[in-house]
Amino acid sequence: MKARYPLHQYLRAAKIMKQLRAIKTKEEVAVLQTAIDITDNTFRRLLGFIKPGVMEYEIEAEIMHSFLSQRAEDKAYNSIIASGDNARVLHYVFNNQPCNDGDLVLMDFGARYGGYCADLTRTVPVNGKFTKRQKEVYNACLHLHNYAKSLLKPGISIIDYTNKVGDEATKQFVKIGLLSKADVKNENKDELETRPFRKYLYHGISHHLGIDVHDLGTRTEPIQPGMVFTVEPGIYIEEEKMGIRIENNVWITKNGNIDLMKNIPIEADDIERLMKR
Repeated sequence: MKARYPLHQYLRAAKIMKQLRAIKTKEEVAVLQTAIDITDNTFRRLLGFIKPGVMEYEIEAEIMHSFLSQRAEDKAYNSIIASGDNARVLHYVFNNQPCNDGDLVLMDFGARYGGYCADLTRTVPVNGKFTKRQKEVYNACLHLHNYAKSLLKPGISIIDYTNKVGDEATKQFVKIGLLSKADVKNENKDELETRPFRKYLYHGISHHLGIDVHDLGTRTEPIQPGMVFTVEPGIYIEEEKMGIRIENNVWITKNGNIDLMKNIPIEADDIERLMKR
């Protein structure tokens, strides 16, 4: 272009697009909500389908069947169906193992509708019943999820927010026996990636969501009303071959945020009840 039209001035559009895409209008959020509702219906369908012996790819197939039957244009990204120890792999792609009795299965999936992406993660017991330890870790993760949502409001940066969630994760990990007080006594909070909690929570807590599942937007500047984020803390325990992640999508407003996935079952007791039914 420069060689053919040398008198023109060329500027990068990426910065402008980053700003435009980060702030969603209510009309955009309405379309996103439809993608989320399709994902909600799909998750409820899965709760009646999952049982010991089912293959990860069979769950993936059920997801696509449900999406298309509800007129979604496609999946928002390749579904992660990770049973047992596979759940500790953040972007597990094989989806080719059996779901065994006594294990958990982590499912990270979302529908694409009208060009907008939903992004849900739920972790459920394959046999429909959490063990005492599984429920303890699940509830610790759910506590972190709710705590993170309480922080995500205009004015905070994603980096500061991640550090604050890390502080709470440290308390929770001590409480459930993953860390000792000695482990965290002399930690350097300025070195986020080397903090002790990172052994069990080694990814970001939130990312922008919209036209792309990892949409354009800032990490260092204060977040603004109109942005949409995921909230997805996880706990991954190598020694116990367990991985749990809980993820919802929230819309930032002047006064805080609105959980666009508030109707999707998230409490351990509700998941058990629906799987039993």
